[in-house]
Amino acid sequence: MTTNDDKTKDWRPATKLVRGGLERSHHGEVSEALYMTQAYAYDSAEQAEQSFLGEVDHYVYSRYGNPTVTMFEERLRLLEGAEHCIGLSSGMAAVFCTLASQLKTGDRIVASTALFGACFHILANILPNYGIKTEFVEGTDLEAWEKALSTPAQAVFFETPSNPTLEILDIKAISDLAHKAGARVVVDNVFATPILQRPLELGADVVTYSATKHIDGQGRSLGGAVLSNDTQFMEKQLTPFYRNTGPSLSPFNAWVLLKGLETMDLRVSRQCDNAMAIAEFLSEQSSIERVLYPGLSSHPQHALAMTQMNGKGSTVVSFEVKGGKAEAFKTINALNIIDIANNLGDAKSLITHPATTTHQRLSDAERETMGIQPNLIRLSVGIEDVQDLKDDLAQALAK
Repeated sequence: MTTNDDKTKDWRPATKLVRGGLERSHHGEVSEALYMTQAYAYDSAEQAEQSFLGEVDHYVYSRYGNPTVTMFEERLRLLEGAEHCIGLSSGMAAVFCTLASQLKTGDRIVASTALFGACFHILANILPNYGIKTEFVEGTDLEAWEKALSTPAQAVFFETPSNPTLEILDIKAISDLAHKAGARVVVDNVFATPILQRPLELGADVVTYSATKHIDGQGRSLGGAVLSNDTQFMEKQLTPFYRNTGPSLSPFNAWVLLKGLETMDLRVSRQCDNAMAIAEFLSEQSSIERVLYPGLSSHPQHALAMTQMNGKGSTVVSFEVKGGKAEAFKTINALNIIDIANNLGDAKSLITHPATTTHQRLSDAERETMGIQPNLIRLSVGIEDVQDLKDDLAQALAK
């Protein structure tokens, strides 16, 4: 359930993040209202019947919709420039519902190999149980995409930048190939956020988010979102799927995410600046084998990243220390400021070892295909003073 208000269409992103979707009650509250309710009362039995038939605009049950959730959906929709937005309980709920609601036995999906571990598990292990075939391709190889999409497919799925190796995929080129094959393009935009990248403007059909990451940005709540201009998909496929399977976004979490959106532009801008400085710093360290950051000119898709992501390199830096797992663990354990945690997009800097955490359940061969080596470390850069972060990394690398 979203609203369209002509007065918001000319607002710039920072204004949309603070004021988009705001619906005040008769009390005139300044902060968004939190509607902690399961159900809604009707004036009559006739109104209840009309509400369930969709003949009147009235909330019926918070698994279907809630005023606080609607405000979150509307705010994110305005920022993304999408016609529709549905908030869900987590980022993985957003990914699974998007795919499961549109695919059936005998369908085929083409996906990039470099994916978040849980996304890869859905595509490689869960969907095949329902007779849905997944073909994986090297995401940065357009010839591989062209070959895979030379035969019909129902969906294409990828993330860019990829987690954790920060590969940049060409959204427009892949979308063009996918549409020729009859496929709907789904992009997981969690690393870039709508601040840096808007896939719908580049040809994608559906965008998913883990709102747990940058949208909350302060480590408080889980949430997810699906956005699209495809009315048929959103209303006829996704909506009945999530309403009847139950991964709805809680009103409290939606309220927390609304407050997170207010400061997302400020946080992401600071995080990107800090990440660039950290990437440059790490590139100069003798104990570092390789730095993976799209903002660096040494990154193989640097030029694409600069045009596709508003000239920024993202909030995450991945790097390989010289040695193996033991050296990576030694560096991580020596940090004093940066926390060891497998989340990202937080105001606090967080570091993790992907091979033993986020991608631990994958086989050695699968991790090798994704470029996840035992010495790879992923650093989600926060908004702390960047010199303190450099000092913390320097002393850890020196030990």
